[in-house]
Amino acid sequence: MKAPPNGFLANPAEGERKSINSELWHACAGPLVSLPPVGSLVVYFPQGHSEQVAASMQKETDFVPSYPNLPSKLICMLHNVTLHADPETDEVYAQMTLQPVNKYDREALLASDMGLKQSRQPAEFFCKTLTASDTSTHGGFSVPRRAAEKIFPPLDFSMQPPAQELQARDLHENPWTFRHIYRGQPKRHLLTTGWSVFVSNKRLFAGDSVLFIRDEKSQFLLGIRRANRQQPALSSSVISSDSMHIGILAAAAHAAANNSPFTIFYNPRASPSEFVVPLAKYNKAMYTQVSLGMRFRMMFETEECGVRRYMGTITGISDLDPVRWKNSQWRNLQVGWDESTAGERPTRVSIWDIEPVVTPFYICPPPFFRPRFPKQPGMPDNDNDVENAFKRAMPWLGDDFGMKDSPNSIFPVCSCSIWTLSFNGFFESIAQ
Repeated sequence: MKAPPNGFLANPAEGERKSINSELWHACAGPLVSLPPVGSLVVYFPQGHSEQVAASMQKETDFVPSYPNLPSKLICMLHNVTLHADPETDEVYAQMTLQPVNKYDREALLASDMGLKQSRQPAEFFCKTLTASDTSTHGGFSVPRRAAEKIFPPLDFSMQPPAQELQARDLHENPWTFRHIYRGQPKRHLLTTGWSVFVSNKRLFAGDSVLFIRDEKSQFLLGIRRANRQQPALSSSVISSDSMHIGILAAAAHAAANNSPFTIFYNPRASPSEFVVPLAKYNKAMYTQVSLGMRFRMMFETEECGVRRYMGTITGISDLDPVRWKNSQWRNLQVGWDESTAGERPTRVSIWDIEPVVTPFYICPPPFFRPRFPKQPGMPDNDNDVENAFKRAMPWLGDDFGMKDSPNSIFPVCSCSIWTLSFNGFFESIAQ
């Protein structure tokens, strides 16, 4: 089936589709992507689905029609998941069949919980962002030494220069053959013969990424991840754009009214965030008592397919779209990021995307618990110094932020100024 990477429905193509390697698909999708297992319960957010459509069409979400009778979330049974890759761009996406449910049994809940523990990310892989030299027709692909030694078969160093032929298969099971050689001054691992053919055929540019993996069966596979840039026009095999944007949520609205199955497409590289969330993950997040000023961590993908946690603070709780999606939990948290890690971080997130920092720390304990330690260098002398330190660490809280008891305080505190904050947040503020 040829389905668009933008979440629209497509006409099924005739013929049998080859199965896509799950580990390679997940490697191309990204380290934070983990699809729920079939038979589990999930929460579908049509508001997030419309975001994916708008992002793919490079339009605002207001462009996508809404359906007044469609709730902001649907608890569904996940009946089927199939993995796809666009034959022209190698862009990965998943096709899911969902069915709204009113009641669910213990086995479905157990499957939902187990889904949080599984991961299809490959154990052995490397990812490299291509340089201008890597994509040059006269050059080769420079492979990091550790990656070559870990993923590639060992070279015979009795040869001068050491070289071998490598064959890897892509998402469509197409074989690609490269010459792997160890040469140069200083010596380095290179893919030469066959590499420029691969770059040309896949239409790769500097900034795109290439992945090589060894899956659980020790198969040697490769995939690509394109940089975020202007996407090409939709394929002619996709149904007309008018039909797509008029009916994108119609199937979900009909399913909500009749508890009937419906199909969606999820593109992890085009979608701003997952809009099919495991019910167990959602329920766990609902136990969190969020409040203004709460510190949290959030995982983000790095350039070389790794992950990193960034620190932030909740600065507001409100509907992202109070007119079309009132009382929706989708991106209803406004956040501010620590100055040193702000970058291109989103200003709104959903509660299930964050990890609250709830370790208690008493900045000013009651007198009968206050230890009498000598003042340490760099530590604040009094409450005013502590307040100023927090203002420096979290400037978005404004000048009204204070340690004193007042009805306008962002945080309700007692007279002894007991604060529940993270160790990280406090010591970061003192260090600045």
